[in-house]
Amino acid sequence: MPEISTKPYMLRAIYEWCTDSGYTPYLAVKVDASTTVPMEYVKKGEIVLNISFGATSGLKMDNDSIRFHARFGGVSREIYVPVSNVMAIYANENGQGMAFEPQPGYAGGEQEESAPAPALSAVPASQSEPKSEPASGPDGDDEPPKKGGRPTLTRIK
Repeated sequence: MPEISTKPYMLRAIYEWCTDSGYTPYLAVKVDASTTVPMEYVKKGEIVLNISFGATSGLKMDNDSIRFHARFGGVSREIYVPVSNVMAIYANENGQGMAFEPQPGYAGGEQEESAPAPALSAVPASQSEPKSEPASGPDGDDEPPKKGGRPTLTRIK
């Protein structure tokens, strides 16, 4: 029996965490022939989609795909994204979420034998950060960090 991917379960969990916390869940998607998205909003083969309750209609997140209707420029469009094309799901307000390697050629049910299953790995804690000292700025001052523009998602390989 083939091993079931954890990716769709993680996507649903992060989506639920975002909505329960009052955050706006966003999907970063690798666009290819298997996706149905408005191509005029695709940049460098990728698109970012707001999948909040207020931005979507009929959202269905199953093990193979994410489907919903959304308005783009006032026009309702049908969106279809294979789970294998999802690169990340995150909260727009703070950038917290999870990133994934897109898996081109993976249709959801049967994985090619040469393609490895997605795996989670821990990011090691930095050894240079003291664990018990109070937080302070980079120069040792106690100023809070400055608020910048929109949060960004950083992919760590």
